[in-house]
Amino acid sequence: MKRSLGWASAVALAVVGFSWPVGAQQPPQGGTTPPVQVGVPGGGRGAGTTGAPGGGRGRRGGGPSKPAPRGPDGRVILGGETPTHKGLWLPQGVITTSFQTKVADIPFQPWAKALYEDRQTHRLEPHARCKPSGAVRQMQTPYGVEFVELPEIHRVYIFDVGGPHTYREIYMDRRDHPANLPPTYYGHSVGWWEGDTLVVDTVGYNEDFWVDRGGTPTTDKLHTIERFTRTSDNTMVYEATIDDPLAYTKPFTGRLNLRWEDGTELFEYVCQEQNYAGTLMVGASVTEGHVDRTSPFVP
Repeated sequence: MKRSLGWASAVALAVVGFSWPVGAQQPPQGGTTPPVQVGVPGGGRGAGTTGAPGGGRGRRGGGPSKPAPRGPDGRVILGGETPTHKGLWLPQGVITTSFQTKVADIPFQPWAKALYEDRQTHRLEPHARCKPSGAVRQMQTPYGVEFVELPEIHRVYIFDVGGPHTYREIYMDRRDHPANLPPTYYGHSVGWWEGDTLVVDTVGYNEDFWVDRGGTPTTDKLHTIERFTRTSDNTMVYEATIDDPLAYTKPFTGRLNLRWEDGTELFEYVCQEQNYAGTLMVGASVTEGHVDRTSPFVP
């Protein structure tokens, strides 16, 4: 963990904010499945609060937004305007449910619906046990994420700040997904630009994480298409299409907004320190003040 944090900080100091030199890139062979719109989430903590300890200079609900920063080639920059301009992207409101507003519209397979409902009771989320969580769940951490673009090696990295303190690697060199991928928490991601939108196509996920904070089930057949669109200096629209034929009868799409926390950098985070997730995972008695261990707990 310390090695990853140090490398991330060094990379961020050197390159965050540089523009991408290659032109608009094309998706891998095979294309994507047209999305099915479900909705936009709401509720949770308001956009005018800070999610990372120590805050930063982020805009907290007052004053107009400025245009998104752009590089010399005219393309939107995902991070700060310069290598020394720091900031993180946080969810606009802490979303503790699925990233779709209308759960009734999610096209569950019967077993997936039953598992989803069970997770609403037990909340045995792997992220609370310091496990990496791919796709939507990475964008829902209240501590935020940092985008680091490395044009010289055709990569984009997304670093977690809290929780498992890990990172995703997105290949931007027009490659296809390799065959026979070993399943991982983040899967194998390839990306390209469609105007000002970074599009990320990912396969090769394992089944050991929740794809969002609400416990929406997925299998190792999960295929996601994510779209990151920075619409102003302090707002990014995040859209994800979930395509998993073993868990759902058809693909579906949800959206959420991310907000820019200006001036905040990656900071040290030890996932096990003061870990109070035990009561969340196995349940606690509000009236008696002790953990209810009548339900099975699998670490």
